[in-house]
Amino acid sequence: MVSDEQKQDTRHIKEGELDTELETRELKFVRYADDVKIFADSTKAAERIRKSTILYIEDKLRLKVNQQKSRICRGYELNFLGHCLLYNEKVGLSKTSEVRLKEKVKAITQRNRGVSFTQIIKEINQTLRGWHQYFRYAEMRTKLINIDGWIKRRLKCFRLKQCKRTIGIVRFLRKEGIKERLSWNTALSGKGWWRLSNTPANNMTMNDKWFAKEGYYSLSVNYKRYKL
Repeated sequence: MVSDEQKQDTRHIKEGELDTELETRELKFVRYADDVKIFADSTKAAERIRKSTILYIEDKLRLKVNQQKSRICRGYELNFLGHCLLYNEKVGLSKTSEVRLKEKVKAITQRNRGVSFTQIIKEINQTLRGWHQYFRYAEMRTKLINIDGWIKRRLKCFRLKQCKRTIGIVRFLRKEGIKERLSWNTALSGKGWWRLSNTPANNMTMNDKWFAKEGYYSLSVNYKRYKL
């Protein structure tokens, strides 16, 4: 009987054999565990390489290839350890990674959570710092500006929901320096939380300075620091 550890050792040996084979063919590739990405100059060449590599893996190495995950794609469509490949040969943020981050933020900022805004900011910051550290080498300035804006809007919705009633929104806006009439007009607008979060009064109130004061970890601001 072969143990799981022995099976794993055998697989590592065969993965090393695959690396050697690809190097012998002078192909450009990257591999992490059993996830291999091979790069080609054209779709025709990619299809040829794909077929011959699958044949080598299954016939020579006696390993099974996941046909559903084996595909040909452009660099920007790639998802390798959360990254994609850009035209300038640098790495970017994959769409999958962006979606997963937003799912985490949605879970934290659910408006029916009975926690303080301070606690929400703390949880968001913990998530964003770890995420940003992992993706620090990716070229994603424009994406982070958009993601930042989306996260802030989620946080605005949460903060407004905490006001509970119309008078609560008015008091919050007045406290932040919004004039009486505009505060009431905003609070009585009848808009849902998402639309309400993007009104002029709330944009003036919960601006970049306000978020900085609340301690929010801005992805776009800290991205610039990473690049200095």
